[in-house]
Amino acid sequence: MLKNWKSTTLKSPRKGGNPDTEFTLRRKTRMKKIVALLMASAMAASLAACGGNTQNSEATSATPAESTAAESTATDGKKYEGVELTMWSMWSAGEVQAAAIQAAADAFEAETGAQVNIEWKGRDVNTLISAALESGEKLDIFEDDYNRIGHAYAPYTYDLTEMADAVGYDDFSYACFNDQAKEWAGYLNSIVEQPQIGGIFYNKDIFDACGITDTPKTWNEFLTVCQTLKDNGYEPLALDGAYANFNFYNHLVRHLGEDTIAELGKNGGWADNEAAVTAAQEIIDFVNAGYLAEGAPDAYPASQTKVGLDTAAMVACANYVTSEVDAAVGEPVNWGFFNYPEVDGNVDASAYAGANSLAISSSCENPQAAFDFIMTIVTGTCGQELVDKGGQIPADTRLKESVLAGSVETLKNTTTPMSWCGSLNTLDDWSLIKSSMIELFEGKYATGADYCAYLDTLCD
Repeated sequence: MLKNWKSTTLKSPRKGGNPDTEFTLRRKTRMKKIVALLMASAMAASLAACGGNTQNSEATSATPAESTAAESTATDGKKYEGVELTMWSMWSAGEVQAAAIQAAADAFEAETGAQVNIEWKGRDVNTLISAALESGEKLDIFEDDYNRIGHAYAPYTYDLTEMADAVGYDDFSYACFNDQAKEWAGYLNSIVEQPQIGGIFYNKDIFDACGITDTPKTWNEFLTVCQTLKDNGYEPLALDGAYANFNFYNHLVRHLGEDTIAELGKNGGWADNEAAVTAAQEIIDFVNAGYLAEGAPDAYPASQTKVGLDTAAMVACANYVTSEVDAAVGEPVNWGFFNYPEVDGNVDASAYAGANSLAISSSCENPQAAFDFIMTIVTGTCGQELVDKGGQIPADTRLKESVLAGSVETLKNTTTPMSWCGSLNTLDDWSLIKSSMIELFEGKYATGADYCAYLDTLCD
């Protein structure tokens, strides 16, 4: 799908633009010697890590590996004594996800004897990883979007296929993510930590107060809902600048489809594309109608928090927005969810599906230990804690769901998900394109044609 993306700042470990094949083969040979000994215990280490499996029976029903691993642990002691792992996290230290991951690290250390050093990089992690991987900095595990891991970082990621097969990973994960990771990188190079489904999240109490009983399916229906909300004294749509690109890309996909967007991003021609001009104009008209929350697009997370304060009614984002807002206001919002509305002449009605994922650096000296720690994060009691604290869709499908009705079902039914911003975020001028999307919602372009003409200056 994304074959025409421009090269990233990453360079291949070897001249000629290819990964170090001999290095990879040596690692794979070594892995094959140990995987038979470790396959039984790899999954059990994660399932036992957070003090035992106390979540629902479906998530913890015994597998053949579980009893075998228990015997192995009893006789072998702490199998990773002296092993040190460094992880770069996309979360900040104070976030609920960070607390859950730290709990997993503490449990893994106690269980295995390994030392896990987590550096909480926050959302800027994606601006730091490229240089770190290229320079060979000590970096065993890192978190980022599975799209970037599958594309930009692929030459520097470890092949997880054999280790994943050993624990039956395909049986408790989402095929859409695994299939795309394998297509992009040529092998499985990431493990999903937090699967996401994107669309419109709304405060049901506000909808009820305004007499809105049906969620909108089309753009015109969506505009009607916005006007009803406005007439009743509510701000229809919250928007933080950090998610302006997600909002507009959703709209572009409905009008153009991802393949056309990729072509325009590579070669230009935005101003000559009627559908692109229409998409931009509809956003301009939306802003001029007063449907954005006051001050939007704001600095994250000022605007989205308004949904929990009964000021704004809706926010377009991925499902993690629910836990962020709930934490900000100190109590759970009565959330609802619907897919981003279709437009006239709709081309693609796919839902956004993405994932914060975990990868192992190809320079990692203890890939099996790193993999076992990743399994500790995403499965068993620790995985359930991440789901419960973060209000997320479980990465392990055996775990108990604790998210919005409709969101998990939408993800399970998604076979070809819409990406966050497709191939646009691989372009050399992506930072300027992203800034222009914020400016579009700020009302800095008079017409859709004006905006598309500016995009052409960035995409030629």
